[in-house]
Formats: sequence, C-alpha cells, structure tokens
Amino acid sequence: MNAPASVLSDKLAQILGDKHAEVRERSAAVPLAEMEKRAAEAPRPRDFTGALCTAVADGRVGLIAEIKRASPSGGLIRDPFVPEELARAYEAAGAACLSVLTDAPYFQGSAEDLSAARAACALPALRKDFMVHPWQVFESRAMGADCILLIMAALTDEQAHELEDIARSLDMAVLAEVHDRRELDRALALETRLIGVNNRNLKTLVTDLATTDELVPLIPADRIPVSESGIRTPEDVRRACKAGARCLLVGEHLLRQRDVTAAAAELIHAIPT
Repeated sequence: MNAPASVLSDKLAQILGDKHAEVRERSAAVPLAEMEKRAAEAPRPRDFTGALCTAVADGRVGLIAEIKRASPSGGLIRDPFVPEELARAYEAAGAACLSVLTDAPYFQGSAEDLSAARAACALPALRKDFMVHPWQVFESRAMGADCILLIMAALTDEQAHELEDIARSLDMAVLAEVHDRRELDRALALETRLIGVNNRNLKTLVTDLATTDELVPLIPADRIPVSESGIRTPEDVRRACKAGARCLLVGEHLLRQRDVTAAAAELIHAIPT
C-alpha cells in the first residue's frame, strides 16, 4: 500500500523504502502487542493542538520549534547536539511545541532524542519521522510523542486514515503535511485540524514561501494551518501570517544560531500588531 510513484521524489521514495525495511526489522524485535502495551503505559499526552491555539490567542506565533542534528539537505546542523538544552531554550523563548526528528539514517535522530527533550520541559512534542505503519504510531506514544506527522505524499488515503484513527485512539494529535493542492484536498478529508504546508519542494529540496501564499488561503477556517520550512526572518513570519498561517514549524534556521532562545523569540513576537 505504498503511495503512487508519480507523487514521490526519488529521495522520498528512497527514504520510504528504507523506512519500510526498518519497521519490518524493528517490529519483529518488538511485536505489536508489546508496543501497544508500552504505549498504554506511557505518560498521558500533552495537548499539542491546544498549546498552539493558546499561543495564537495570546498574540504570539504558535511556534513548533524543531530539534534535529542533521538533514539530507543541510548536512550536520548542530554539534554539540543536546536535545534537553534545546528544549529548555525553546521553552524559555515562548515556543508552543517541539518537533523532534527521530529518523536515524537521514537525520541522525533517535527515540531517545524525543524522550529526553520532552522530559526536559513542559511542551508537547511532535514525533517528526516517516510514518508508514501502525506499529510506528504505538511506538510514537511509547516514546512520549504527543503528535505524529503524516506526510500525504508518502501515504495512500487508506493509510493516512488508518494511522490517524490509531493516533486519535491514543489521544494524540496529527499534523497532516501537504505540498500542493491535490495533497491539501486529501488532507482535508482527515479529521485533524492541523494542516502543515511544507514550503520545501520534494523534488528539488528548494524552499519557497509561495507555497504558503498559495495553499494556506484555501484551508477552511475550522482547520489550523502550519507553515513549515524556509522561515528565517521576522519578514518571513509576517508573510506567513498575512497568508493566514499563525502557526509555524521552524528548525534549521534556529538550530544554526548560537543563541536559539533569542532567535526563537524574535520569530515568536514578529506578528504585526
């Protein structure tokens, strides 16, 4: 039940192929029943959607601040890399939520990164990974994730609905990520209020805020648009807000700054008065 090849870039297709193999191996080591048990024993989820809504109601950007060591497009981003310190720095800046990369082969992430970051602060945490199997949803809850990412380009409609249903049964939020109008239409068939508009072109890996300009105005008022990737300056924040996105996911720009608290605060308070 893979997504149609026509919607996948070569890089994404490669990543998904590796992810399917990884999940087969790891789920053989920890069967689904055991992972479901671990998920049930995890601390209660924090309110990811509510945290974003509270930030916006308070007149701030609903910032989902990302924690990742590396990326395929940017290489090694931060060294030394201490997830706990980054989580506390983002919380001090006023971030609403965290996003933590857990993919190892391409982002040098781990489940331990998410668990450590979440334990170091009171912020809800998104597990940023390539979700392709129900086992991963239970694994996400077991590691402490409060929200999962569903990349519409990587999933069929049937898969997306199945993974969302499991997440909702575990009281987790879902961020449905889209890159174009077709994916947006598919995402709007899901129950989640959180619609992520990724400004990064999957084929070229180039970021362009024109994607937010184009897609966010098409998102119904009962949903919460989140502009992702390519946001670096207060002007970028104001541009996203003008399009209708008061929630943003920002990673690489913040992680390359010496003072991530100051850098995050600059973006959080950049909404025009």
